[in-house]
Amino acid sequence: MSKTALLPPILAMAAIVVASNILVQFLFGQWLTWGAFTYPLAFLVTDVTNRLHGPAAARRVVYAGFLVGLACSFVGTQIEGPFGPLVTSRVAVASGAAFLAAQLFDVTVFNRLRRGNWWRAPFVASLAGSALDTALFFTIAFSGALSTLAPGVDVAWANEPLPLLGRGPVLPLWVSLAAADFGVKLAMASITLVPYRLATARRRA
Repeated sequence: MSKTALLPPILAMAAIVVASNILVQFLFGQWLTWGAFTYPLAFLVTDVTNRLHGPAAARRVVYAGFLVGLACSFVGTQIEGPFGPLVTSRVAVASGAAFLAAQLFDVTVFNRLRRGNWWRAPFVASLAGSALDTALFFTIAFSGALSTLAPGVDVAWANEPLPLLGRGPVLPLWVSLAAADFGVKLAMASITLVPYRLATARRRA
């Protein structure tokens, strides 16, 4: 495989990471940001790369996306918004850890299922990676139980007790944010099967 073969997926991953870091600043309704709709496309890029070029190549694309994410987080910590830095240290750590762990988990799950039906590997891998990503990010970034990670970062707002998604049992706000985020990822895991199939149709399982 030539080095230039990975340039398109690396550029696509970088674009998704940058766009998601920007769009996460803009709310969509009560529980989501616009970044929730772009970030799941990272799993699509990883899975297409895995199918076309193999797990080693997919990991290289993931590492490239991780480095771009680190750069975005660093820039965000230097920009002051109305309530402090656009990206807090906790969010930066949570974002990096969740991205790397979830994407590499996606690669592993996909590779184990790659011999099955065409849709099985990308769907299950994206779903598994999404679950891990949501659990890691929101717990590390907002859970009051982990406040010692960054004592100077105020996460009291995220731990306000509210009904889950406005209707369920009373839980910290961040749990509703996580539930809504995972719901979008679940939907995107299904929707992105279409572009995945189109991008990999010429490749045998």
